[in-house]
Amino acid sequence: MIKAHPLKGPNRLKLGVFSTNADGGLAITDVPERWTASWEDNLTAAQIADHAGLEFLLPIARWRGFGGRNRVREWSFETFTWAAALAASTEQIGLFMTVHVPLVHPLYAAKSLATVDHVSGGRAGLNIVCGWNPKEFGMFGTPLVEKGYDQAAEWLEIVERAYGPEQPFDFNGSYYTLKDAVSRPASLQSPRPVTMNAAFGGPGRDFAAASCDYLFTTFSQIADAGKHVADIRERAEKNGRDVGVYTVCHVVCRESRTEAEDYYRRYAVDMADHEAVDAHMAGKKEFSQSHDGDAYDRYRQRFAGGAGSYPLIGTPESIAEEMIAISGQGCAGIALSFVNYTQELPFFCDRVLPILKRAGYRA
Repeated sequence: MIKAHPLKGPNRLKLGVFSTNADGGLAITDVPERWTASWEDNLTAAQIADHAGLEFLLPIARWRGFGGRNRVREWSFETFTWAAALAASTEQIGLFMTVHVPLVHPLYAAKSLATVDHVSGGRAGLNIVCGWNPKEFGMFGTPLVEKGYDQAAEWLEIVERAYGPEQPFDFNGSYYTLKDAVSRPASLQSPRPVTMNAAFGGPGRDFAAASCDYLFTTFSQIADAGKHVADIRERAEKNGRDVGVYTVCHVVCRESRTEAEDYYRRYAVDMADHEAVDAHMAGKKEFSQSHDGDAYDRYRQRFAGGAGSYPLIGTPESIAEEMIAISGQGCAGIALSFVNYTQELPFFCDRVLPILKRAGYRA
């Protein structure tokens, strides 16, 4: 019998590492220590997080970058193969795959996801996204889908049926037509691995409320996080479901607040890759609904520092205090990014996790 997925474990506040598979992580900066996302560093970061007892590794899905001097995020590992390799090299941490629905056929996804679930002993997870970048979709000759979450609902239904007892099966939908479809092995998790959806707009949240286990979202201020939690809970209750909420933060954790703030200013202001920041913000503002409307105008440093996510900048004590406040707003977990994961994650784990443990948020 397989163990429960780490996201279903006992810790009150689940923690994970975000975007190690892509160069820069979430930071858009020129500092020499910027994350290069080599395989060796990905493996090291994953094993640090695994040994520290963090619950999950969550990659981004990128097919082209945002330009700038560093051709930001042009280098990124594909998430199914990345997760499979890390599954064989870790012991307890959950391994997510992030998938653009219109670019990956659901039967291929079902087979790949089940493979990682078997390799990991039931630790696989699926982050379902519909995509927002027309240049990426143009590489595949695929237009952005107007009602992407309608397609996502069909896509996920096919994945679940691929693991069901009725094989082969037919499917006739608006987006997919399958004849005599089979997919074995089924995932170890039943009826399928845990699912997450990254959405800010109404259609995405309706999809998450109806079909997914967790919503992955952002907020501008900690006090706003509770509004997002209440919103998804209301949508989920209408479907007779309970959907957890996760968020993302970028972290600079140092012995003193002055040291942390000086470094944040250095990498996200003084040495930001401003051309890439402009391209990233312009594309996200025009095509994506992943942030609140005024975030693009108010928080340029946050986009350079961590793709517009909330900043945790300070001492271990102050960061733990803010994380506890985020949990208090109803968030079940936080995905964390750093300028350099292998250099900064050990200090974070050594100093912040014990504070959270003493406060009753980590076992």
